Amino acid sequence: MTVFRIVGFGAVLVTAAVMVTGMVAAGERPTMSQVLEDSTDDDWRKPDDAYTVYMKIPGGTVILEMAPEFAPNVIENIRKLSASGFFDGTAIMRSQENYVVQWGDPLSETDEARSHGNAAANIEAEFYRAADGLDFIAIDSRDAYADQVGFVNGFPAGKDSDGERAWLTHCYGMVGVGRGMATDSGNGADLYVVTGHSPRHLDRNVVLVGRVLVGMELLTTLRRGTGPLGFYENAEQQVPIESMRFASDLPEDQHVDLRVLRTDTETFSDLVESRRYRAEEWFVDPTGRIGLCNVPIPVRTSQ
Repeated sequence: MTVFRIVGFGAVLVTAAVMVTGMVAAGERPTMSQVLEDSTDDDWRKPDDAYTVYMKIPGGTVILEMAPEFAPNVIENIRKLSASGFFDGTAIMRSQENYVVQWGDPLSETDEARSHGNAAANIEAEFYRAADGLDFIAIDSRDAYADQVGFVNGFPAGKDSDGERAWLTHCYGMVGVGRGMATDSGNGADLYVVTGHSPRHLDRNVVLVGRVLVGMELLTTLRRGTGPLGFYENAEQQVPIESMRFASDLPEDQHVDLRVLRTDTETFSDLVESRRYRAEEWFVDPTGRIGLCNVPIPVRTSQ
């Protein structure tokens, strides 16, 4: 039986069979569970090992997928930092209620700061890119922060009406790069994940590099920091990071067999409509509308 993890909403692991049994379609519109049940292997893609990251923390492993179409230079810097072991022994330093979880070197602003090795200390910000050349799958949504919204290879994105600029958006589970006042100060040594509401006002002001595929529950359940902006106030409160590596740098037997629903398929279009018009028996009003960050991108594994 195939197991699905709906990471777009941070749901626990449930089987497709249980989901279908528990939800009965009203009328002719399918539920999301039924759409997934009817999907074929061609509707799913395997994440590229070269852009998949495994971060081990107490309790398990958080698996990230990078988006090289939008931030290739910052991602390559993260690759250098990861390969050198920069993140090993660093810590999650911040868990802010309804906002973000952030990690990096707790001593980064002291004389004991870790070396970045051959990684760059400053990188020109990749807040957005030219929209031309992207396989942008638009969805019908009245968005407050972008003229047009949709998905690029599974990542939520926005676009200007003139089609000149495109950018990733701050939806739940997205991975961003911390920076200071200087726009080139976000080099990837300081990262965060959106764990609460979607802070879309940060779009085009912070470099987004990817999203969480597996392990959101490990981050959202962390003790909240009591300091300003949710930072932990002492080292004992911080959450240690055992290691952070790209899958391409790990032995094959340490890989998790994942498949991500493709966003360039009819099945995905059906999934969006199933979320727009809720056909589950419980719903009194099917809504008929949807926001970009309310569209989940299912991830499945047989493990």
